[in-house]
Amino acid sequence: MNHAVAKPAVQRIPFLVGGEWRTGSAPALPAINPASGELLGEVGAAGPDDVDAAVRAAQAAQPAWAALRGHQRAALLQAIAAQIEQHAEALALTQTRENGKPLAESRQQAKSAAGIFRYYAAEIETFAAEVTPPRGDYVSMTSYEPLGVVAAITPWNSPLTMDAQKAAPALAAGNAVILKPSELTPQTSLALGRLCLEAGLPPGLLNVLPGSGADTGAALVQHPGVRMISFTGGTATGRAIARVAAERMIPACFELGGKSPQIVFADADVERALEGVLWGIFEAMGQSCVAGSRLFVQQALYPRFVEALVAKTRALRLGPPEDPHTQVGPLASEQRVQHVDTIVQAARRDGAQLLCGGARPAGAQFGRGAYYLPTILAGMRNDAAVCQTEIFGPVLCVLPFADEEDLVAQANHSEFGLACGIWSADFARAWRVARRIEAGTVWINTYKQLSITTPFGGYKQSGLGREKGRQGLLPYLQAKSIYLAT
Repeated sequence: MNHAVAKPAVQRIPFLVGGEWRTGSAPALPAINPASGELLGEVGAAGPDDVDAAVRAAQAAQPAWAALRGHQRAALLQAIAAQIEQHAEALALTQTRENGKPLAESRQQAKSAAGIFRYYAAEIETFAAEVTPPRGDYVSMTSYEPLGVVAAITPWNSPLTMDAQKAAPALAAGNAVILKPSELTPQTSLALGRLCLEAGLPPGLLNVLPGSGADTGAALVQHPGVRMISFTGGTATGRAIARVAAERMIPACFELGGKSPQIVFADADVERALEGVLWGIFEAMGQSCVAGSRLFVQQALYPRFVEALVAKTRALRLGPPEDPHTQVGPLASEQRVQHVDTIVQAARRDGAQLLCGGARPAGAQFGRGAYYLPTILAGMRNDAAVCQTEIFGPVLCVLPFADEEDLVAQANHSEFGLACGIWSADFARAWRVARRIEAGTVWINTYKQLSITTPFGGYKQSGLGREKGRQGLLPYLQAKSIYLAT
């Protein structure tokens, strides 16, 4: 007689299309907690027929939404913000259990997501057409109109804020949105979709389609009903999507990779700079597009600064993300751990000196989770592969520099240009260097200060277009010139 105990059925989590919940036609996605390796369930994934259904639902819902006046759309965005605030703790827990981000950071991001919806409610309520100077007997003006159906593709590192940064301005502008989250963090996006419905957003205006990039993502960006693409993620994927957008002649906005320099001059406030550099790379375990992953320290300060930084790095408290004492948690998946370690070991074989980290942490409490020690490498040139590749993990490359000219040449020697940090007591020099650095955001004597009011984006291979601020609304609108004869 067979006495084997049947395993309980794994929960299948549905996704959102046209206000209805379905499990999808593609293979389901496993939902795994990176802190423990626990299988949380399975998320239904969208196949081509699900993508088509979502586009058709969005097309049907969008005209009535676009016909509303700005203050009417703003009222619904405010209601969504209120729902996010009311359910902020549950949203934060969902994100933390999906990607391993410390709970305190997820709570802050839930608060920020609500603020993003409130900001774009205010923007669209006050957004105005422009009367242009006439050169004849007419009145001329430029009005701004929605594009239609927008595909928003977001990454796994900060879905709470990334989803809001795309959905809020796109909806404010009068578009319908199809949100395609990362395979690692679909439940956070699905929770946002549910809250939008509960806030009163008409069905079909926000659809959430989990699935792989190769299948669901490709079907979405190639669908003839999609009129605009907004993508945040890796540069290689961004290039592939850009080729599709170019072939289809539709607008696209890209926020891509980075290898951002942190620059410490000899006259810097050392303690402030140490904290800024430490958290600039190791917050969220380096899984941030603006992570300050290249550190340039002026030669006179280099030995003392690096020694102190290594000591602070070794003292970081690594642990479960829901533990309030944890400072840095796991990476988002076991695959991320293997990816980071492969790059670190290759750099060591190429001559990099390991100052700390470079391995999984010891101890039974880390045995099942996707943990990796914060790592600092030295002794290589700026053109080394580890200094030029976006690792998206807790790895800092430290390099000395001689003077301002040497520094600018090294800092700009990268295919990326997303962000930069400068630490110096000489404001004139800091300003001068900031203007010379090829990056979309430069911080002086601070790092990772971000605001929804201020445009964000990159130079070079770090992207095209801008998110946030009023400039973050414009990609979701198209300009129309109207002439009225007098």
